[in-house]
Amino acid sequence: MGKVNRGAQGVGVLALGIFVLWHTGCARMPFTTKVLQKDSRVAVSLQQEVKPTGYTHPVTIEPQDVARILRGFSIREEQRLPLRWFAEEAAPKPLFREDELALLVFPLSNGLAAVTPAERVHFELFAPGNNPAEEFDVTAGWVAIKGPSLYLNIEYFHAIVPSRKIDNYYYNYPLMPPLPKNYLLFFEPGRFWTSQEGALTYREFLKTIAIKPIP
Repeated sequence: MGKVNRGAQGVGVLALGIFVLWHTGCARMPFTTKVLQKDSRVAVSLQQEVKPTGYTHPVTIEPQDVARILRGFSIREEQRLPLRWFAEEAAPKPLFREDELALLVFPLSNGLAAVTPAERVHFELFAPGNNPAEEFDVTAGWVAIKGPSLYLNIEYFHAIVPSRKIDNYYYNYPLMPPLPKNYLLFFEPGRFWTSQEGALTYREFLKTIAIKPIP
């Protein structure tokens, strides 16, 4: 009987360890605290950061200024060697099209005005994929402000993500989104962008451009 009890105790300890590790792993991920907008084309929400970040939210950035900032970004997927040699020959692509900016800048401006120092503003842009009934074309990431710097991180750039949660043929089999990729961001004029930190001195940049309405 003693052996059985010790075995059961060992299984219990193992199960408890797995439970704690699972919850600890989940707790290490940022989580949504408030959804500001969600429809068929765009979703903007506030996410709680796991560790203290020193963000200086909330801030007021007018939608036209958000558009001017985002227009300056271009992107290229980061590759490992030897593919990097060929990828570096390809020019980066604009991060957002004008129709995407029109959807994003107003809710993103509202998000930056509502976010707390412990949060960041997460966004997703949706478009029909190759098979519109089953998948989305998704561009997603987050922005945050710390002092004079705006931080931008991209998780997906026109990635194909399943729109359904469960496989039609295997109902207990969940359809998982792809893992986020690593991207290289660029900004013009380059003197305002620190690629190592992913930081843009946005106020200095906005001082240099003329005021124009959003197209």
